[in-house]
Amino acid sequence: MSYLDAASSAPLHPVARQALMASLDEGWADPARLYREGRRARMLLDAAREAAAEAVGCRPDELMFTSSGTRAVHSGIAGALAGRRRVGRHLIVSAVEHSSVLHSAEVHQGDGGSVTEVPVLRSGAVTVEAYAEALRPDTALACLQSANHEVGTEQPVAGVAEVCRAAGVPLLVDAAQSLGWGRVEGDWSLLTASAHKWGGPSGVGVLVVRKGVRFAAQGPVDERESGRAAGFENIPAIVAAAASLRAVRAEAAQEAARLRELTERIRARVPRLVPDVEVVGDPERRLPGVVTFSCLYVDGETLLHELDRAGFSVSSGSSCTSSTLTPSHVLKAMGVLSEGNVRVSLPSGTPEEDVERFLEVLPGAVAGVREKLGAPVAEAVVRDDALVVDSLGKRCPIPVIELAKVIGDVPVGALVRVLSDDEAARLDIPAWCEMRGQEYVGEEPADRGSAYVVRRLS
Repeated sequence: MSYLDAASSAPLHPVARQALMASLDEGWADPARLYREGRRARMLLDAAREAAAEAVGCRPDELMFTSSGTRAVHSGIAGALAGRRRVGRHLIVSAVEHSSVLHSAEVHQGDGGSVTEVPVLRSGAVTVEAYAEALRPDTALACLQSANHEVGTEQPVAGVAEVCRAAGVPLLVDAAQSLGWGRVEGDWSLLTASAHKWGGPSGVGVLVVRKGVRFAAQGPVDERESGRAAGFENIPAIVAAAASLRAVRAEAAQEAARLRELTERIRARVPRLVPDVEVVGDPERRLPGVVTFSCLYVDGETLLHELDRAGFSVSSGSSCTSSTLTPSHVLKAMGVLSEGNVRVSLPSGTPEEDVERFLEVLPGAVAGVREKLGAPVAEAVVRDDALVVDSLGKRCPIPVIELAKVIGDVPVGALVRVLSDDEAARLDIPAWCEMRGQEYVGEEPADRGSAYVVRRLS
């Protein structure tokens, strides 16, 4: 079995396993106590904090350990907003942030605050100018991920940090996906990360609050972690997290170069091996091991099951794999195809043979899924000089398949209206038009769902 979903959770690093087992016998006591066992646990905790701080590029007393990366995000955003409440209650986030950031923004907005969601380019990146325009006199905090978790695009953190610093606004960086590869550049104010993303154990998050940043921890607090992360520290897991971070950093430069070559191989060969594929994300500024592509006329959930049966564990942002039947907010914000989406994220040490075998299996898996879906007979009628395709009640990717089957039945310049009540159609039909050289005219209201209007250009 080839595990190719490191962006979700990386396999436990051997160093993490060794450190975890060793510290189970030494780090079980209360590090706040003065007796021998407590002092021994405190020494382990302090050493782990110093190692993690060195990797992040901050002071040890600026770094706290939390129970998860999500908890670090929630605590960091809430504390920073509360600390700057006198300035205002305006929060800035990008449209492609991790759900933990967006959920915090929803809570803030529900509590009477205001939120600006900065759009992204088709590559998935924000622009520094867009963040500069979003800044206001009442902006309390800005948030920006260092790299995207679904498509691998790296963000211009240093540039955004510079304009935020000039405006006197702290910037919180979600570095979950990138910290294992290197420090986050720029004059950021707060940083969060999650150990299981770099090969540490799950249940360990990192929250960094720079000195001078106004911060007021929210909720019940105690004496642990400077009052910013309540609860007894999981010292064995923290020690393993810090040890594995140091270990992956020592290997990062060499391994990044190797994985970049493998992901470039996937990016280049998938469109040649599989027809009707869109490779998404920035082609240059990207994480070393992540590559994402979407396949037209494919049910994403079925494709993932086919790849799983073939021995490959990958993930997807396709609406077809979601119980809500809504496409990934990241792909939606980028305006790219969501149906048949596949994210391949290579763990450190992935052998070249696994990538080659994946490229051998993928074309047959996609073809098999397309064949299983069949060629649905579109219920089409001519109405008001336009061909109307009734795809109501049909889910991703059927509406796009039916559009593709009938577009050739109308003359060049004529319209096709696709009736659909599937949320994914709002994203996938415009994306299909761009891929196939047709004109997307727009969306119109309908008795049920919406009518998506397409003009045939070729």
